[in-house]
Amino acid sequence: KDYYKSLYSSFGPQGWWPGRTRFEVIIGAILTQNTAWSNVEKAIRNLKREKVLTPEKMTGLKPGELAALLRPAGYFNIKAKRIGSFLDHLFGNYGGRLGVFLRKDPASLRKELLGINGIGPETADSILLYAADYPEFVVDAYTRRIFSRHGISREDMGYEELKSIFMENLPADAGLFNEYHALIVRTGKEYCRSGAPRCSGCPLRGYLPDALRLRFLQP
Repeated sequence: KDYYKSLYSSFGPQGWWPGRTRFEVIIGAILTQNTAWSNVEKAIRNLKREKVLTPEKMTGLKPGELAALLRPAGYFNIKAKRIGSFLDHLFGNYGGRLGVFLRKDPASLRKELLGINGIGPETADSILLYAADYPEFVVDAYTRRIFSRHGISREDMGYEELKSIFMENLPADAGLFNEYHALIVRTGKEYCRSGAPRCSGCPLRGYLPDALRLRFLQP
């Protein structure tokens, strides 16, 4: 909670996830795998320009047509297949009714999402939190980097184990989880970088254990 308060007081609200509809959030969550968000935004703009950013219109596209629109996001053929798998599940089991799908209880919804080709834990939890508004904490590379450097987690800790640290020590609040994850992402991008961390200006520098201060804090 102290980490969250320090980040929020420094950065303020982040307004994340930047999607106008739940379907746009889901597509963004799939596209952001292994690429920068700026590239996802370009692909989303392509989909909006062609007016196909709905389940009904997107499922009518041929795989090659969809892949071409997704090109800016990288791995566009793979991501087109993953989106196709999601749409097949949505239409095959729910008649394309996204609202019905997202109203399932969170445990069942998460299990179904993880059963769809190309959707792993991080993507599933992003959909649960940002599209379905369920309190599921999203763990990403920034989370792993920041909290392992601070000695709270291990670098080799599995996704579910690292997620449990947040789930068990914070109130189950989707709004809190939303903001916390966004603040972690910003901290990772601006300060806790992989190659050259900028610890001296980081809002979390005061929480570094003494044993790690000499390693990360420059004189």
